[in-house]
Amino acid sequence: MKTTDRWFEDIEVGDRRETVGRTITESDIVIHAGQTGDFFPHHMDAQWMATQPAGQRIAHGTLILSIAVGMTAGDINPQAMTYGYDRIRFVRPVFIGDTIHVSAEITQKTEHTRRPEEFGYVHELVTTTNQRGDTVMVLTHLYLVNRRVASA
Repeated sequence: MKTTDRWFEDIEVGDRRETVGRTITESDIVIHAGQTGDFFPHHMDAQWMATQPAGQRIAHGTLILSIAVGMTAGDINPQAMTYGYDRIRFVRPVFIGDTIHVSAEITQKTEHTRRPEEFGYVHELVTTTNQRGDTVMVLTHLYLVNRRVASA
């Protein structure tokens, strides 16, 4: 991981980054179920899922969310922190053995409503695809970012 100071003024709409792939394993699903208590049969019961339209176990949406966001966290920016996530959509199921890739693109910058001289918000569209290029999840990652002017 590298540390880079990127202030609100340094970030441009259209900035984009891509990750390498990450294959989802049965262990990922089992560990996530244990951590969250979500043992729903869609994730845990291979025999039952064989009788369902998906035909096999699917990864938890929250697992894919966690992994995808983690995949974009390779660069540490001390001037920014996560403010939240909006419009999370699990578009298609992710199965054991699928490899996901993530692209993240800055789509919007807005002023902080109460302290615009100190902070701004950066909106990043995060798109997760599988090995076939199918979109499996999308969300907007919101960052609260320090303004360079405020630190001077």
